[in-house]
This record gives sequence, C-alpha cells and structure tokens, in this order.
Amino acid sequence: MNVKQPNISLPLKLTFLIFSMVLNCIGIVIIQLSEQKITYDKLGFLDSFKDLPNALFSLFVVNFISRFGTKKSLIFALMLVGICSLFLPFVEVFWFYKLWFAIIGACFAIGKICVYGIIRNNMTEEKSLAKTMNSVEASFMIGIFTVNTGFGWLISSQFGEYWKFGFMFISLISFITVYLFMKIKIAEPQNKSTRIFPDLSGFGKKTFILFFGVSFFIIFIEQSFNSWLPAFYKDHLKVNSFFALQASSFLALFSYTGRTITSKIIQRFPLSKYFMTCVMMIVFLLIITSVIQFYFSENARVLLFMFPIIGLFLAPLYPLINSKMIAKIDKDKINAFTSLIVIVSAVSSSINSISISILFKYQMLTYYSLYILGAVMMVSVLAYSYFKLSSNKI
Repeated sequence: MNVKQPNISLPLKLTFLIFSMVLNCIGIVIIQLSEQKITYDKLGFLDSFKDLPNALFSLFVVNFISRFGTKKSLIFALMLVGICSLFLPFVEVFWFYKLWFAIIGACFAIGKICVYGIIRNNMTEEKSLAKTMNSVEASFMIGIFTVNTGFGWLISSQFGEYWKFGFMFISLISFITVYLFMKIKIAEPQNKSTRIFPDLSGFGKKTFILFFGVSFFIIFIEQSFNSWLPAFYKDHLKVNSFFALQASSFLALFSYTGRTITSKIIQRFPLSKYFMTCVMMIVFLLIITSVIQFYFSENARVLLFMFPIIGLFLAPLYPLINSKMIAKIDKDKINAFTSLIVIVSAVSSSINSISISILFKYQMLTYYSLYILGAVMMVSVLAYSYFKLSSNKI
C-alpha cells in the first residue's frame, strides 16, 4: 500500500474487516430473530437504527476527528465496537439490538471518515488512489464472507443456541486492531477546526449531486444483497439457514475477487469505461435471473449460483466512483466530503431495507431481481451523466 507508513496497511484493512462484520451481520440477525416470531416489518427497521445514527452523527464527527486526531478517533470507535460486541451475547431483549446497531452506525461514521482521510492525505494520483481504495475495500468483502461463514457453521452446529457468542470473536479482533494502531505513528492533518458543523461549501455543484446519486443507488444495490440475500434464499428458495448463509458467503467471496482484480488491473483501463462495463454485466446477469424467476421457476435454485457472480462486477463500483471523486477533493475538505458519503450511504441503506422488507412481508420475492435491476438502471444513467460532466474540472 503506497502510504507514508507501510505498516499502516494491516490496521486499515482490519478496520474495514471489523466494520464489515458488524454492519453485515444484520442478515444473520434477521434470520435468527425471524425464527423467534419477530415480524419482517419490525426487522426491516433494524437497518434504520444502524444507518440513521450513522448519517446524523457523521456531520459532527468531522470536527471531532479534527480536534482529537485520526488515530485517537479510530481507537475510540474500535474500542466502543469491541466493548459492545463483548456484551451482546449476554443480552436477550430485542431493543438492545436496536441500541447496538445505533452504536455501530455511529462508530462506522468515525471509522470510514478516518480511513478515507488517511488514504487521501497520502495519495494524489487518481488511478493509484483507485487501486488503494479497492485493496482496502476488498477487506470489507472478506468481513461479509467471514461473518456469514462463521455464524453459518456456528448456527448449524450442536452449539447453535449460542450463536451470539460469535460476536466475541469480533470483539477480539477489535482489541487487536486497537493495539496495532497504538504501536504506529500516523501523519495527522494540521488544521484543527473549532466549528460544530463542517464546511460544506462547494458540494452543491451538479457534479457532486450526480456523484451522490450514483453512490446512493450503488449502496441501495449492495444492501439488497448483503442484508437480505440470506433471507431471500431461505424464504423464496426454501433452503435452511446454514445453506442460505453459506450461499451468501459466496457473493462476498466473488465481491472480494472483483475488488482484488480491479486493484491489480485498474491502471490499464480508463476508470469510466471499466465502471460502465461492470454495470452492463450486472444488467445482463439480472435480466437472466429475472427470466429464470418468472418463466423457469422450477429451476429457481440456480439463483444460488447466479447471484454470487453478480458480486464480481458489483463490488468494484463503489471504490471506483469514490476514488475518482476523492482524487479531485482538496485535502482539507476530505473529511467533510466523506461525511456526506456516509450520510448518502446511510440514507440509501435505510430506505432500501424498509422497502425491501415490504417484498418479504407480502411474499413478492419473484420481483426481487427486478427490484434490484431498477436500481442498476438508475446507476447506469446517473453514472453516464457523471462521467461525461466530470471530464471537466470540478
């Protein structure tokens, strides 16, 4: 990783790994709590308890990070995640899951802004930044794979009733990452703002609006898979919880492969053409899955293998579009800009979770692929406009 301190790579990747596991364990929580007769409309709001604090808190944490420093802020967020995950197995009430996800969402706001800030402050060239972003974001997909596979094996074992104790593993990794951060030095930005809210001037231009629109629908698509694919497999394809989680893990594995390959080859291709090629491949695959669902429903289980392949082309989109814009942002505004990315992502995830829970509640899962395809078409239109406009200087 091309940063000033070579040993910063591991804790940065572990940070995204940890947040990936705690954010994307919601699919596991939905499956387990649905068996306790908690309805899908109630479970659909769990994402909101994660995403809305994430969005609201992100505006305040920009100057919190500026005042206390990137390293201390990251350590604080990781310690809080570790402590909360340590307590989770011992709490039985449903409201604690809401509180837990709210704390996780707020901590992720800190973590993402810090990680993006570190990368931007040490990278200048657009394609190098894209390579680094895909490399670090790839660990996010490993987190999804790890949490689905690990909890899947635990749930299906003779110790399945103790599935919540898997969160103690996440707690352990959090404390290890805190230790690694304490052992290294990180270059901190010099500006120490005393403002309550960050300076958001200049982010209302058409280029930024299009960028945030693209980001909104990419997150919308990703959450349709990451949070709800296990439940789709279980409810619509009638597979057991273990197989649903393992099949979903393959989506994460393909997504990791997509981001890793992208980080290796992106410098050979124009970012915009690479992005649009991935989008067109997703459209092609979703059309096939929709045809299977509507006209060959007796062969619907082939979707267990179709959806993971989509991850190969979906996963690079978010790092690519972020890196293209971040490379053009002034270093003193990167934290404020990242806070807006966090807000857009949180709102998108929350809206998606509530709307897709309606498909589950009314057993309309035949339209699952078409639901996602609509969002992909929005990405293609907005991304085309964005790339055309961003060829000019912001």
